[in-house]
Amino acid sequence: MKALTRTDFRFPDQQSKYTGKVRDVYSIGSDYLVMVATDRISAFDVVLPEGIPFKGQVLNQIASRFLDATADILPNWKIAEVDPMATLGLRCEPFKVEMVIRGYLTGHAWREYKAGKRTLCGVPLPDGMVENQRFPEPIITPTTKADEGHDEDISKEEIIARGIVGKEDYEQLEAYTRALFARGTAMAAEKGLILVDTKYEFGKRDGRILLMDEIHTPDSSRYFYAEGYEERLARGEHQKQLSKEFVREWLMANGFQGQAGQKVPEMTPEVVAGITDRYIELYEHIVGEPFVKAEDTDLAARIEMNITNFLKSL
Repeated sequence: MKALTRTDFRFPDQQSKYTGKVRDVYSIGSDYLVMVATDRISAFDVVLPEGIPFKGQVLNQIASRFLDATADILPNWKIAEVDPMATLGLRCEPFKVEMVIRGYLTGHAWREYKAGKRTLCGVPLPDGMVENQRFPEPIITPTTKADEGHDEDISKEEIIARGIVGKEDYEQLEAYTRALFARGTAMAAEKGLILVDTKYEFGKRDGRILLMDEIHTPDSSRYFYAEGYEERLARGEHQKQLSKEFVREWLMANGFQGQAGQKVPEMTPEVVAGITDRYIELYEHIVGEPFVKAEDTDLAARIEMNITNFLKSL
């Protein structure tokens, strides 16, 4: 199995290239973006040294499905899935926040709660909760969208006071976030899954708010299996889950949390193959269809050809 960890394409009318933690984003003219989901994997805001074969395809195709399935809630940036690992869409001016919504006390929220905090991003948290317990209502805990380094928790009030997002726009982002989470929750339930938490990114184009980037993928979301959830919760056991949290847990168990001086543990072929299997498992559960591995003899050449051919049709 091969992994694609970097791209260096040159497309007609290409204006710039942005390299994110996972995606390479190409600006085409003034109107379009091409987003390539590579096989890079990040945790604790650190890009890990090994790529995960087929991870990019999993992310791109799940996101593509959910963009289509939520287009009645708000418009999104997608024009077409031009390759199993790439999507072309409209260029937007991004809001400088990520809208994180949590239905359950787990992950970062649990770590903060366990440390004694009872407020997260300005949202009060009830006393007496246990790990993985459902919140009475989903809570929105936004973060700043950092170009480099760590995203930071921030409150609604601070976002508005600092002028990061205007009050009217921010309240619309919250409304969209809750509607998207409700849709994702219902779609996950149909497949025997619980959508635990997720994040959304939004932008503006011609005065309209658009949903951008990915949605409901294992990189941006956490899923539990619904079967056995209550029993595991009652026994204080870990939930059976499909998300990137298992990668974070493996890193923490091997002494890495992204802190200065810490070294990423060795990612053996067995570890890498295991991560690939978990990503494919999530795809098949959330989509409800077998995952079809795309041809991977020369990933970069295939992607470049598919994108170039589609650009000719614009």
